[in-house]
Amino acid sequence: MGTLKFAVVGTGWVAGEYLKAIAARPDAEVTAVISKNTEHAKSRLAELGIEARVTANYEEAVQAADVDAVVLCSTPDLRPEQAVFAAKCGKHLVMEKPLSMDRAGLWSMAEALEKDPVHTVVSFVLRWNPSFANTKALIEDDALGRVYMAQIDYWHHVGPQYGQYRWSKTKAQGGSSMLSAGCHAVDAVRYFAGDITEVTAYSCRTWADSEYEFDPNAIAIFKLKNGGIGKVSSSLECKTPYKFNVHLLGEKGAIMNNQLFTHKLPGQKDYTTIPTILPDSGDVSHHPFVEEIDDFILSLRNGTSTRCDFRDAYKSMEVSFAIDESIATGKSVQLPLA
Repeated sequence: MGTLKFAVVGTGWVAGEYLKAIAARPDAEVTAVISKNTEHAKSRLAELGIEARVTANYEEAVQAADVDAVVLCSTPDLRPEQAVFAAKCGKHLVMEKPLSMDRAGLWSMAEALEKDPVHTVVSFVLRWNPSFANTKALIEDDALGRVYMAQIDYWHHVGPQYGQYRWSKTKAQGGSSMLSAGCHAVDAVRYFAGDITEVTAYSCRTWADSEYEFDPNAIAIFKLKNGGIGKVSSSLECKTPYKFNVHLLGEKGAIMNNQLFTHKLPGQKDYTTIPTILPDSGDVSHHPFVEEIDDFILSLRNGTSTRCDFRDAYKSMEVSFAIDESIATGKSVQLPLA
């Protein structure tokens, strides 16, 4: 396999990070950018020093012979249809979260990828964060034992200061607190503590003059497949700096963000701090998109799965939809769905 050639859909904040990550590799290049605003796209490429053709025609660009993989940074309401088409064309997929705005869209993607099994990675991007990598390695080394309680919070005031706010505040394209962003916390619970079998959730408003078309705050309680329990909270309207709290209690130890207490360190009297990069910023330039793209390309070349492929991300999305169903119905939701 020679140079891997990418088409990137979108030119927003996140798309810019993918463009930079791809361009930084000697064995990859951006050959096409797909955007309704072609003039803005051309200007963005010029800023980044990347040469690629710009088009508003998604189907034409994806079908081109000089495209091996497609990066979907479109709004989430468009992703299922775009992913299905790309898979039919045999193009590998890098997909932003959320994968879709409803279960029907998610199921259509699953059916398409079952029929046309291309290589995938889903951008639950914190899985590539160094602190996450440390925590996962410690769990796999039995530093915590069975994680019987996982509590993870996503607190981030996503307001008019962000370009995405104009569409992410809407029900049609933002969906819910969990679909818009809290799904990162949902995925983290699964990544560290395993699959979720039952969901009970609640939501609320913040301020009377909120422009959000859905409750921007939600809390969900989980039953875990391993017999434990979990909790996530998501707030998109909050008077606090960005916070992504990871608190894990295991039978043999505990983790509070980058602080560790474990049976592996006999005589330990208090938590020890691991110097590392935490998931402590809402700035997407802080997120490990470079590492995600590196994983995608290397796994494609080696014939292995990415750290978060579609099948894995599918489960995190199912939990996110179950949270919204529980909020809407006032009832617990069992997983997996029949």
